Amino acid sequence: YRFLGEPVVQACVENGASCIDISGEPQFLEGMYLKYNQKAAEKGVYVIGSCGFDSIPADMGVLYTRDKLKGTLTAIESFLKVNSGPEGVCVHDGTWKSAVYGLADENNLRKLRKKIGYAPVPVVGAKLKRRGFVFYSQEFKEYCIPFMGSDASVVKRSQRYLHTELQETPVQYGAYVNIGGLGSVIKLMFAGILFLLLVKFSFGRKLLTKYPEFFSAGRFTKKGPTQKQMDGTSFTMTFFGEGYSEGQDPHNSKPNVKICTEVKGPEPGYVAAPIAMVQAGVSLLEDAACLPKQGGVYSPGAAFSKTKLIDRLNKCGIEFSVISKPEL
Repeated sequence: YRFLGEPVVQACVENGASCIDISGEPQFLEGMYLKYNQKAAEKGVYVIGSCGFDSIPADMGVLYTRDKLKGTLTAIESFLKVNSGPEGVCVHDGTWKSAVYGLADENNLRKLRKKIGYAPVPVVGAKLKRRGFVFYSQEFKEYCIPFMGSDASVVKRSQRYLHTELQETPVQYGAYVNIGGLGSVIKLMFAGILFLLLVKFSFGRKLLTKYPEFFSAGRFTKKGPTQKQMDGTSFTMTFFGEGYSEGQDPHNSKPNVKICTEVKGPEPGYVAAPIAMVQAGVSLLEDAACLPKQGGVYSPGAAFSKTKLIDRLNKCGIEFSVISKPEL
């Protein structure tokens, strides 16, 4: 999307068509907001990014959890676990390239956000503590790291919109991914240090993009996954939320209610992502009365919070459920 996405957005906005994409690149998503939000509003069209695996499960999962809590949800953490079959997991190198160029260009993303001039999202209730780079989860009995995709930035954009435009209580959010045992941690740290060193230099980036299979230990390839690999892969995203029961003031006390929910589905990149994208498109067409009143560039949670998107996803194999009911 960084190199090829904008002409599509531009053509849609100029010709009065709404547009959905499955980008997981914050710089592209927020750049389109800066350049086309006003124009899209004038044309009455909706440009909704990250409607694939990045970031429908996370963004709509936060809203689902909020709606299932009797009270006020103020903080939530999500943990992504990708389950693979005997053939293992594999991803096309397009995703790898997105990560290479995204990390290399981090400074420009900061500049872009300064230009946009985002209003700060207020912290309501107890402040959510940030976890370390690697930590052991008692819930899953395995090690986890922060999720490096766009989920956290997309959820934050949705929460900012819902707070400023609809006066809803903003939810703090942390996104993590389960990586397994100690052996996986050591491998990942070695690969991560090498990746971060190479990504800073033009020569290193050329190496990373030319030999993705070598540098990712076979996880990213130019061919992408086989049908067997896709058939054997699934994902589970677990959400741990906390907040305040009805009548409890979030400003003067500790959280007194917890909830756990889950979004699960088939292989994320090539099966779940198109399901999410198509159902987002159907919601855009069929739930038009429930969309924001004004056109513009939106994140999924901002655009679809009042629609039937979650019901549609549930019927198509991306399932939202409550694991443990809110308990005091």
